[in-house]
Formats: sequence, structure tokens, C-alpha cells
Amino acid sequence: MATTVRRRVRVHGRVQGVGFRWSTREAARRAGVGGVVRNLPDGTVEAEVEGTPDAVDAMLAFLREGPPAAHVTGVDVEEVPPLGDTVLVVSD
Repeated sequence: MATTVRRRVRVHGRVQGVGFRWSTREAARRAGVGGVVRNLPDGTVEAEVEGTPDAVDAMLAFLREGPPAAHVTGVDVEEVPPLGDTVLVVSD
């Protein structure tokens, strides 16, 4: 059985108003991870992604780049306990 990991990620740069959350949802579906992605009041995007280590690594690679209209200037990653999420939810 594969190990499940979860990472909380804060993405900095031009990441709001560029389709970042919706692109993240599609990337998560392709990677097979769950979690949540949301805009924060300070202009960053926060995502929590959960799945196998390889799937989460694929999502971290996506989050470091973002969709074409985004300009990512920094990414903070924190290991957090898995919650059992199987679908990525886009939150307001």
C-alpha cells in the first residue's frame, strides 16, 4: 500500500485572477491528489494537496509554475498530517 502525504503550500506572485485555482484543480485531477486550494487576503494562493508522494511531488512542480497567465515568485511548503481527502476542492 502506498504511503499518503499532505503538503500545505503558499504560492506567491501574480497568482490571483489568473485561473490559478481552477488550473490547480485540473492538475490535481490528473495527478490523482485531493485537498483544497483557496485565495488568501494577502494575494497569495494556499493549497493543501494529499496523495502518494509521487503525485504530491507532481503537484508541487505544477504549483511552482502555475498556469500560463500566472507569475510565481515563491513557494513555501509545509508537511502536514494527511486528512483522507481524495478530491481537490476549490474554495472562495
